[in-house]
Amino acid sequence: MAEGPNLAGLLEKIRSRDAVIGIVGLGYVGLPLALAAAKKGFRVVGFDINSGCVVELNAGKTPLKHIPADEIKAAIRARLFEATDEFSRLSEPDAIIVCVPTPLGQHREPDLTFVEGTMEAIAKALRPGQLISLESTTYPGTTSKICRPILEKSGLRSVRDFYLAYSPEREDPGNLDFTTHSIPKVVGADGPEALRLALALYGSIADRVVPVSSLETAEAVKISENVFRAVNIALVNELKMVYFRMGVDIFEVIEAAKTKPFGFMPFYPGPGLGGHCIPIDPFYLSWKARAYGVNTKFIELAGEINADMPRWVIDRIANVLNGRTRKSLSCARILIVGVAYKKNIGDVRESPALTIMQLLKERGAEVEFHDPHVLAIPPTRDHSRLAGLRSIHLTPSIIAAYDIAVIIADHDNVDWHMLVKSAPAIVDTRNVLKRLGFEEEKIVIA
Repeated sequence: MAEGPNLAGLLEKIRSRDAVIGIVGLGYVGLPLALAAAKKGFRVVGFDINSGCVVELNAGKTPLKHIPADEIKAAIRARLFEATDEFSRLSEPDAIIVCVPTPLGQHREPDLTFVEGTMEAIAKALRPGQLISLESTTYPGTTSKICRPILEKSGLRSVRDFYLAYSPEREDPGNLDFTTHSIPKVVGADGPEALRLALALYGSIADRVVPVSSLETAEAVKISENVFRAVNIALVNELKMVYFRMGVDIFEVIEAAKTKPFGFMPFYPGPGLGGHCIPIDPFYLSWKARAYGVNTKFIELAGEINADMPRWVIDRIANVLNGRTRKSLSCARILIVGVAYKKNIGDVRESPALTIMQLLKERGAEVEFHDPHVLAIPPTRDHSRLAGLRSIHLTPSIIAAYDIAVIIADHDNVDWHMLVKSAPAIVDTRNVLKRLGFEEEKIVIA
């Protein structure tokens, strides 16, 4: 087979860092990737439909608290990063990496609107010799059966005229142990030439690349990772409820069990799942599996168990209020500590805290929150009534005025000592207080 258009030339541009990289979607995946590429010496053009985000980034400001503004400013000063909302410029990059959201629809069906819209925009500007790589999590077959046909509306053909790849994102916001460049990149592509280019590109950014045999295999890798986590978290959430009835501390069980040097991997229960990956991605696979006549029972059951966790927390709050303060939810003042879906970040996507707050409000409780990483709750599709609520400042007297405090996110920069000293009762869904050595009777695990 003859080489595609200027394969050797693009490989050399990647190796010499002369290739321009375009990244579509400057959120939790795209922005860290853009900065990682800039640090390796590539010039990066970031594309985003949010013009406000574009202006903020070009001014050297960070839209994400866990991404230091200094990193953005350094890339701008070196003339290695700029952001734009002008998608007509998609012809400029030699390689385009797509990092846009893949949410669920109202009936838990895949919503590929952002992926399809991005591919339509790329198709309008596509030129021979470009490499297009999708990173958005999706079901196997998306890149070849949805993205490729859209791109080929340009009149150009994958393999013959342009190169197509898939490399699943593996970002873990707030994780200081693993960064964009240190997390291995799995890469699949449409043909051996596209694979060579994609491996060269990602190998220039990440410490390790892992080639797989096809686009579909690469897509399946990411979705399998998240199914694995969803099912195991559902298991420990179910064990939590069983052991509670038995008077056994699930967290103590897990800490002891993980001392076994083989055959056990610790997962931890919580108030429900949050973020973009685990609550959403498994249902992409279960939806697609139905087209092949397969019912994914484990995935569906895991989803049900994890989705029920906020109601379990509500029941625990109600029991603690009734037993310790003789109050019902309808007349209680409740402080939620942490509304982000995980510790030390400001991301509230799919956060169980929002579901818990809404359920509490529906039952008549007065609810406020404190989160050092979330100044105000942004608009969300499912919790519009909470939009605009602002984080309150905590003092001993303010904490004492609530009937109960409920810990949803165990941020490091919360004054846990003040909370324990001042709160009349505490429901801890993360076991943070016991881990820190607090043993007061008023602390209840949920």
